[in-house]
Amino acid sequence: MDINNSVALVTGANRGLGRAFAQRLLERGAQKVYATARRPETVDLPGVEVLPLDITDPASVRAAAEAAPDVSLLINNAGISTGTDLVTGSLDAVRHELETNMFGHLGMSREFAPTLARNGGGAIVNVLSAVSWFGIKGANAYHLSKAAAWAMTNGVRLELAEQGTLVTAVHLGLADTDMAAGWPVDKIAPSDLADAALDGVEAGSAEVLADQWSRDVKSRLPLTPEEFNAAMGRALAALMAS
Repeated sequence: MDINNSVALVTGANRGLGRAFAQRLLERGAQKVYATARRPETVDLPGVEVLPLDITDPASVRAAAEAAPDVSLLINNAGISTGTDLVTGSLDAVRHELETNMFGHLGMSREFAPTLARNGGGAIVNVLSAVSWFGIKGANAYHLSKAAAWAMTNGVRLELAEQGTLVTAVHLGLADTDMAAGWPVDKIAPSDLADAALDGVEAGSAEVLADQWSRDVKSRLPLTPEEFNAAMGRALAALMAS
């Protein structure tokens, strides 16, 4: 699809990657950009149409779909990371990450699928992570939620193919946002991530590996679990030492 003259809705558009998506969409000629957030007053980007949205609340998701009947591009960006492990961490926190990072994206996709169909098919972008493919102590709830979101994205892609909706999974290592502020390593600029994703949509790509880290992790998936874990351990150690 052509980003120029599209009508896009971005979740979590008040900061970080979501704000970068909304800004680049405007700069690339989108006809309209709905910028959504749980606290709409925190959206400070000129030129967008602001909507309140809590992706974990079905009534809020339904209201957003009713308020934006012209959407042709859905950017599922909103997400959380609680720094929780699976065995010793809070089960409520694990559920919260799944409700936001997987079920929240699924709920948006379900609610907006008829809208996209009416508007010619369009596209859905799900912002995932290289952590979709590997566990990391201290963030395994995030790994679980992103792995589940990856599987969900693959399933939704198959189900919406007949109505002509492209479903693009975007994977990255770390972006220079508040969520990654505690990691003293190289990070992709939010605007570069947004451009990579939007370029992928225009090219009709089902998957975008936005940085070298995500490409390296994906390339290791054919390894055995033992080989994969050893390789990831070395890669993480090298990353932290760089």
